Amino acid sequence: LEISSRVETRGQRIRILGEESEEARGGVAGFGDKTTMGDAPAQIPTSFGHELRACLRCRLVKTYDQFRDSGCENCPFFKMEDDHERIVDVTTPNFNGVISMMDPRRSWAARWLRIGKFAPGCYTLAVSEALPEEMQFLCQEERVQYVQPKRI
Repeated sequence: LEISSRVETRGQRIRILGEESEEARGGVAGFGDKTTMGDAPAQIPTSFGHELRACLRCRLVKTYDQFRDSGCENCPFFKMEDDHERIVDVTTPNFNGVISMMDPRRSWAARWLRIGKFAPGCYTLAVSEALPEEMQFLCQEERVQYVQPKRI
């Protein structure tokens, strides 16, 4: 019996032999049994070019089109879907590094970066600009934490 998991990128399939995959057990391949912010993991960026943006609150990294189509999985109260100005206000193309987090509850890196309670997905290590004041007030109204970047 051969047990494998698959990862698909741009139409290519990579098979990894090893432990029983989530997909074989009826789950989503590559992700833990439970997520903390929602039932599904965040979208993975469809490309890693100049169109990448990071949410200024949670630092989730996706393309502009992905934010336009489905917003931010961790910050639905920003209501980014189909709102160009809102996407520009609450996301930035200026960030440093990207980390992929698959199991937020068990990842020491996720705890260190303070993203352990967010949906599995790709996150930046640091953003270089602050969330606009009106969006900071919205975070307060929604009772969600916003941490200013260390260097602005």
